[in-house]
Amino acid sequence: MPRFRNIVILTGAGLSAESGLSTFRDPNGLWAKYDWREVATPQGFAKNPTMVHDFYNMRRRAHATIKPNAAHIALATLEARHPNVTVVTQNVDALHEAAGTRNLIHMHGEALKVFCRQCDARHTWVDDLSVETPCPACRETGAMRPDVVWFGEMPYHMERIGQLLGRCDLFISIGTSGNVYPAAGFVAVAREAGAHTVELNLEPSSGATLFAEAIYGPATEIVPAYVERILRDTVSA
Repeated sequence: MPRFRNIVILTGAGLSAESGLSTFRDPNGLWAKYDWREVATPQGFAKNPTMVHDFYNMRRRAHATIKPNAAHIALATLEARHPNVTVVTQNVDALHEAAGTRNLIHMHGEALKVFCRQCDARHTWVDDLSVETPCPACRETGAMRPDVVWFGEMPYHMERIGQLLGRCDLFISIGTSGNVYPAAGFVAVAREAGAHTVELNLEPSSGATLFAEAIYGPATEIVPAYVERILRDTVSA
C-alpha cells in the first residue's frame, strides 16, 4: 500500500519557467511588461478587446516553441505509477498534457482554448483570435474570447478541487508565489484535512510557513528528486 494514498499537486508559473515561459510576478515577468488591468480583466477586454487579443495571441504563439521540462515529465511519471494523483494547475499552458499528465485540472483555463460569450461553446484554438473571428458554433462575431480566468473571475472546478483537498493525505505546491487566491489557500485546506504539506519552489513563497516540509531550488532538479522519493516509498511500502 502506498504511503500516501491520495496526492494533490498544485503547480504554478515557476514550473514552466525553465521551459521558456515567462512568470508573472518576477521582476522581469509579464506584469512588469504589461498592465494586468488592461490585458487580464473583463473590464480591460470590454475597453480594448484588440489589445487583449494581441496579448493572448502572443502567448498562444509561444506554445509552438516550448516543450515540457524534467519537472513536468516527473509529475507525469508519478501519475502513471501511483494510483491516485491529481494535478491542479494555475498555468494556462499545455505542458502538463504534452508531458503525459492526464488527471489534470486547469483552474485558470487554457491558453489553447477559446469560448464564445454568445453561445458558451468552447473550442481548441491555436491560431490568432480577433474581434472579427466568428464562433465556429453559432457564427456570431465579436463574442469570442480566450478561455482563461481573468482577475475578478471565479476559477474553474472549485467544488471538485475542494473535494480532492479534503481527502488528500499529501499536498505538494510547486512553483507558486503564494500570492494568488484561492490557490494560495489550498495548503490550509489540505492541512485541515490532515495532509502532509510540501512546498517545492525556487524560493520561499508568501505562505511558506504553512508547509510542513520545504525544498528550494530549480524545479527541474527538485521535482524529479522528490517524485523519485515518493515512488521509492511506494514500492517499499
